[in-house]
Amino acid sequence: MSTNYESRYASSPDAVKKYDTTQLREEFLIDNLMEEGKVNLTYSHYDRYIAGSAVPLQPLKLETIDPLKADYFLERREIGIINVGGDGSVEVDGTVYELGFKDALYIGSGNKEVIFTSNDAKNPAQYYLNAAPAHKNYPTKKVSKAEANKIELGSLETANHRTVNQMIIGGIVTTCQLQMGMTELKTGSVWNTMPAHVHDRRMEVYFYLDIPENQAVCHFMGQPEETRHIWMNNHQAVISPPWSIHCGSGTSNYTFIWGMAGENLDYNDMDVAKITDLR
Repeated sequence: MSTNYESRYASSPDAVKKYDTTQLREEFLIDNLMEEGKVNLTYSHYDRYIAGSAVPLQPLKLETIDPLKADYFLERREIGIINVGGDGSVEVDGTVYELGFKDALYIGSGNKEVIFTSNDAKNPAQYYLNAAPAHKNYPTKKVSKAEANKIELGSLETANHRTVNQMIIGGIVTTCQLQMGMTELKTGSVWNTMPAHVHDRRMEVYFYLDIPENQAVCHFMGQPEETRHIWMNNHQAVISPPWSIHCGSGTSNYTFIWGMAGENLDYNDMDVAKITDLR
């Protein structure tokens, strides 16, 4: 079996105030992504969200895991996939979808077999995966980066000029609750999601990529008046609870994939924290 998983339980904000660096990383950092030849999954009890990866040298099948108590992975789930490696394909119940670099694929619940493949094992596809519970089936759909809804935010003067690529989101793909996209920072900009915000109706996971060698990103979390931070390397992800801000600053520009699920599908449903109010 090539599918590995671990579970993470939810933590209250009062408990997190007392965590040291090791505890913060153990609870919220996902650092086993993009292992070649494996499917690695982290099951979070925040909205029963799953984040993980698949890097096929030979074809890899998405297998169910024990916490789901399901006959197959997508029996009661939907999944979003973004390829951050070499070209590859994802076969969904016999239909093949070709995914190039930074292409996305949404697969609705009820699809029984998902198989990940790389075109070249020497330059394998690297599939980043997010999955959430789903109450009905919606059609499988591929979304290329060119097809994403693009939003320009920030400015170079405030070091946060970035392009938000909305990919698996209403208006492009119909989902039960899963939303995913990719934010790319311009050269000279380092701050993401600033001003910061919380959205108590949804949890979120950030996956950082395109971080140059010997550079890093400092991810900020916690309540606005009680912030904490976790240093992130390339191809690591971090779980963001509904009560937590989620923003970061790097020693270089970079990209991150955001995924979320929860109470609603309103992307703009957020409670902004003033920069001067952060503590």
